[in-house]
Amino acid sequence: MADLFDLAGRRVWIAGERGMVGRAIARRLAGENVTIVSPSPRVDLRDQAATFAWMAANPVDVVFLAAARVGGIAANTANPAQFLYDNLMIEANVIEGARHHGVAKLVFLGSSCIYPRLAPQPIAESALLTGPLEPTNQWYALAKIAGLKLCEAYRLEYGCDFIAAQPTNLYGPFDNFDLESSHVLPALLRKAHEAKLAGAAKLVVWGTGTPRREFLHVDDLADALVFLVRHYSGDGFVNIGSGDEIPIGDLARMVAQVVGFQGLLEFDRSRPDGTPRKLLDTRLLDTLGWRATTPLQQGIASAYRWFLANVAPPSGTGHGPATG
Repeated sequence: MADLFDLAGRRVWIAGERGMVGRAIARRLAGENVTIVSPSPRVDLRDQAATFAWMAANPVDVVFLAAARVGGIAANTANPAQFLYDNLMIEANVIEGARHHGVAKLVFLGSSCIYPRLAPQPIAESALLTGPLEPTNQWYALAKIAGLKLCEAYRLEYGCDFIAAQPTNLYGPFDNFDLESSHVLPALLRKAHEAKLAGAAKLVVWGTGTPRREFLHVDDLADALVFLVRHYSGDGFVNIGSGDEIPIGDLARMVAQVVGFQGLLEFDRSRPDGTPRKLLDTRLLDTLGWRATTPLQQGIASAYRWFLANVAPPSGTGHGPATG
């Protein structure tokens, strides 16, 4: 397929380069003929003056906007104002800065929580704003919806080649394994690992185990984003998913198998389930010519190996650091 946008020789800024997605994008770009430009020292992207000043001094051709305040149900519930304010400021400052400083291409990262809680499955891009959001992550969702719409608005008003991508639940190297703020898959990996080390008889899983989720390895996401930069230039955002879903209970069993935990699973029904089902309709991306390639169990095994090497303490030293 011929490129709509030639990436070769471009200067690229990965906003959020120290996060899981940002690092994956950097790994994906390592084999490309591009120059990655990063702020040093770090810039607070919530600060418009600081963001604009850095962008003025460091002109780039392409921006991957992956910077965000992220977290699971517990973190969203405890910090609604921070999740809404910080994400609104980050995306508004970077997108306006990109327009002001002549960035040729920008891709903004959304989140699958933007969709209505009871959206028809699988969820097509057209389901946006057709019903109430999931209350446990609505603040983050509102900010991400605003970012998607900013890209659309800047294209309409200013002719900017700014696009938006909508990934499903992500996992992989450099994930957040803090049990208070992580998403379900890394939390399960850490809990299963610690239960195995402790010789525990059971592993407690939040909720009923019945909600169904789709998971995408972060390296697949990075590949899809580079693909979209080259081949997509439209005013609508694009779903990115694996096309497969799994009940949380079955996911917990898969994680236990990968980790080697042989005890029982116990479901804590006093904890919230979140959205009952969330599978993305990826027909648009399929039509463009891209599909994910990492099977879930293989990806979980890879993520666990990274956890063991980078987060888990050596056997017998107690608990390790809270984050990856």
